[in-house]
Amino acid sequence: MPTAIDLAYVMYQAPDLDKMEAFMHDFGLLTAGRTDDVLFLRGGGTAPVVHVTYRGDSKFIGGALLMSGREDLDALAEMEGSGPVEAITDMPGGGWRVRMNHPDGLIIDAVWGQTPTQPVEHRPSNSFNWGDRKERLNRSLRPRREPGLALKLGHFVLKIRNHDQSVKWMKDRFNMLESDTMIVPEINKAVGTFIRFNLGDQPVDHHSILINEASEVGCHHCAFEMQDFDAVMGAHDYLVSRDHHLDIGVGRHLIGSQIFDYWRDPFGNRVEHYTDGDVNNADYEGKDYLLDDKGPTKSQWGMDPTPEFFR
Repeated sequence: MPTAIDLAYVMYQAPDLDKMEAFMHDFGLLTAGRTDDVLFLRGGGTAPVVHVTYRGDSKFIGGALLMSGREDLDALAEMEGSGPVEAITDMPGGGWRVRMNHPDGLIIDAVWGQTPTQPVEHRPSNSFNWGDRKERLNRSLRPRREPGLALKLGHFVLKIRNHDQSVKWMKDRFNMLESDTMIVPEINKAVGTFIRFNLGDQPVDHHSILINEASEVGCHHCAFEMQDFDAVMGAHDYLVSRDHHLDIGVGRHLIGSQIFDYWRDPFGNRVEHYTDGDVNNADYEGKDYLLDDKGPTKSQWGMDPTPEFFR
């Protein structure tokens, strides 16, 4: 079975690439390349591109996953709704891809063979003096209010019409595992499933994609991992000082445990900073969470999502 091992990038359209670039620089991404019609952004890791914006009317186009080998692309190319294996000549990193049409019309790329880029030099994670464990001796912390550096694309949330169909579609093509599921108790129906990569004993993020049933197809948000809590908070204060639109945050999620904040880019798309998320291997058995007043829509601490957040 084809096996995905990581996320590659997300793809959007927006009418003004200058505005998108300026916001994303404040958010913590860097320009990897640009033409008159497309903007490529990278993070601090080795991925050559993590966020793509094409000039056009505002919308979410789709996302991409990295595959374990070229043979995965050959297998995916044989599946219904897939294009051929083709060389990637239109974005940084090169490599090969298969472009697939998701049942709801979104584009999902499978990518292999990209040339890694040099990571951006950045500070190590800060040591903390916990109540029962002191890690920092004769040293002080001096975190800054600054854009920070988004290290990697951590996950994205697909809004789709048919939850069960979409979960099966992703699992059949990418060998992904279910983590936790959100259930509407009145009708005992699953409407949201967090899925993760299947790398056996190797720890992976609790989720890299959330499949979320909704009336409108698109992307609820894409999320980028920051180095630590100080990086999240320094970037938070910097974005506030730049008068950017805070959506919700800071808080700590229940499912996945991430410390988060969410922002709106100039075109209304949600983007998330997070740190300290759960990691799991293939042995993790997911749980069901009921969508009620005490369910996973509440933050463990910090700002709770607003009703508008779930639209």
